[in-house]
Amino acid sequence: MAVSPPVCNFGWKAPGFSLSATSGKILTLDDIRGPRGTLIMFICNHCPYVLAILDRLQRDAEALMSEGIGVAAICSNDAETYPEDSFINMVRMAKEKSFAFPYLSDESQEIAKAYDAICTPDFFGFNAADELQYRGRLDASGRNPAPPDARRELYEAMLQIARTGHGPAEQIASMGCSIKWKDAA
Repeated sequence: MAVSPPVCNFGWKAPGFSLSATSGKILTLDDIRGPRGTLIMFICNHCPYVLAILDRLQRDAEALMSEGIGVAAICSNDAETYPEDSFINMVRMAKEKSFAFPYLSDESQEIAKAYDAICTPDFFGFNAADELQYRGRLDASGRNPAPPDARRELYEAMLQIARTGHGPAEQIASMGCSIKWKDAA
């Protein structure tokens, strides 16, 4: 079932984290943070919404990294119920797709809860002071192929944040598959 996150809570501070990366390292928010802002993306391996935008997501993430914005993706899905999202499959996807950004595993789901992540993809764009300025979508395509002239909403918003410290006042929420939460024991 498709879900959408809430509207951007401007100024909300990015929670710290320490997570295992597909590179074999443990990375923190301090390691990811860019001098002009930070983009944290909740994604997974199996969601059709993520798979539909993956090439454009990689293009925009690489372009933003070259502009001084730190970028990381986090998978928080329950890998026992959804083995496609297991750490070993995250490593495989990161290698096959040549991710330029770190792909982090949130096995405990504590970070997804701290960020109030709702779906995959779910984007959190922070300014250089770690204040949330964007919680919108990549573009208007959803899980469909994007037209060649699709506006790059995430990319444009993050460039604005890098230049001014402030995100756009008008944002359209992302849409995707719900985070696959573990059953409460």
